[in-house]
Order: sequence, then C-alpha cells, then structure tokens
Amino acid sequence: MTDPARQDQRQDHQRQDQLKAELLAVALEAADRAGDLLRDGRPADLGVAATKSSAVDVVTEMDLASEKLITDFFAERRPGDGVLGEEGANHEGTSGVQWVIDPIDGTVNYLYGRPDWAVSIAARKDGETFVGVVHAPVRGETFRAVLGQGAYVGDTPLRVRTAPPFEQALVGTGFGYIAERRVRQAEVVAQLLPRVRDIRRGGSAAIDLCDVAAGRLDAYYERGLNPWDFAAGDLIAREAGARTGGRPGEPLSGELTVAGPPGLFEPLQSLLDGLGAWHD
Repeated sequence: MTDPARQDQRQDHQRQDQLKAELLAVALEAADRAGDLLRDGRPADLGVAATKSSAVDVVTEMDLASEKLITDFFAERRPGDGVLGEEGANHEGTSGVQWVIDPIDGTVNYLYGRPDWAVSIAARKDGETFVGVVHAPVRGETFRAVLGQGAYVGDTPLRVRTAPPFEQALVGTGFGYIAERRVRQAEVVAQLLPRVRDIRRGGSAAIDLCDVAAGRLDAYYERGLNPWDFAAGDLIAREAGARTGGRPGEPLSGELTVAGPPGLFEPLQSLLDGLGAWHD
C-alpha cells in the first residue's frame, strides 16, 4: 500500500524541482539579454547618471537600462513574482518568489571598460535562495547554481579548492565608497596581508564569490555588501562546497560576508571578527 504522506512528500519535491528548473531558465535568459545589452550597447561616451553613498559610488545610464530590461522581462514571464533590485526596483509579488538583481555588479569596472563586471540574478522562495546566475559577458562566462543541485560555469561543475595552510591562502576582498569605511578597511588589510599568500581586489563581489567556487581564489571577504551583491554568488559558492557567513554564528550580511572552503573559512572568519572587519 502506498503511504499517502510519502506520496505527498514526493509530489512536493517534484513541484519544487519543476519550479527550480523554471526559475533557472528565466534567470539565464534575463541575464543573457541584459549582458548582450550591456556589452553591445555600451556607449563610447558612457558617463555617470547618478551617485549613491559618495561621489565615487556611481550609477550609469546602462545600470538603469539593464535593470529595466530585467524587470520588464520578469513582469512578462512571471508577473506574480516580487523583485528587489539595486537601482530601485522593489515590490513584493504574490507568488512567494522574489528576484534579487544587480543589473551591473562592478559598475566602476564597467565605466572604465574593465572586464570584471557581471549581471547577478538570484531567485528566492519563501526567503530561501533557490537559483543563482552570475553572467560575465566580457569574460565569456555564466556561473549558475540550483539549491541542492551543484554549481557550474557553462556545463563544467565547480568545486572550491581544498583549504591550504592559512599563510598560503589567496584572499579576495573589496572596499566601500565612503572614506571613513575605507580607512578602517585599509587597517584590516594591513593586518591580514602579512598572514596570507596575497590579497586580490577584483571590483565585483558576485564574480569574487564565483571565483571562490571555481578555485581561482581560496577565500573572499567584504564589509558593506547588499543582498543583490551576494545573493547569487553566495548560492554558487555554497553549491561548489564553500562555507559562507558573516560574523561567527551569523549569516552573511551588510556587516560582513566571508566565503571559503571548510578548514579555511573558520580561521579567516575568526580572524576577521577579531580584527573588527565588521565595523567602521
């Protein structure tokens, strides 16, 4: 005799897998469309459209155009979903799904014509991230992950590096745009740098998290990130075997984001906490 409870559970899993597959397909298409717009439509005289936290924290006209393209696409394909976007898109929706989008992660890189920028799109269901896509058009790479199904760049599975000795770790980081915060971040770097192999600063949190997933960085940390900066990259890193979090015992947040393989994540997180990397 079939157990009704087990059958219901199996059907719930099937429905959830179908939803994940649909969300991934929508995220990949939205990221690809936005990436094409940003790569092929970048004007030669691209300038700053607005600033945010400081005069060097910029928004370009292409950030705004990319977010509009993505949100219009979601409104057409999944009109009941909510959206949280860096450039102002914010509505709740009715489906329980929320899209968290950064239309250009690494805007300053994009402004200067540097390659390390990406479109970052995550889909959450009832507060849990189901899907993450980070599309880096100039690098020719699309990173993706589905909760419980692994992480990939293209069709290649991703796996973090095995934790090296702490002094051999290559660690990525980033800096805020407020002068007072940058002073504090410089103090933390000055204390961390002699203890590791080296520090890298790429300029895109989403790509840095994907580079941890791909083994191109051993670990990564940063203070001052927003959900759209890390939502997709966090899932990709975790599905590739990384641990992620904020201060010890806390989830990643605007205070602190840390990612790395087991065995390196823990001492790095503890050291950063002790150095006060979570406050200005």
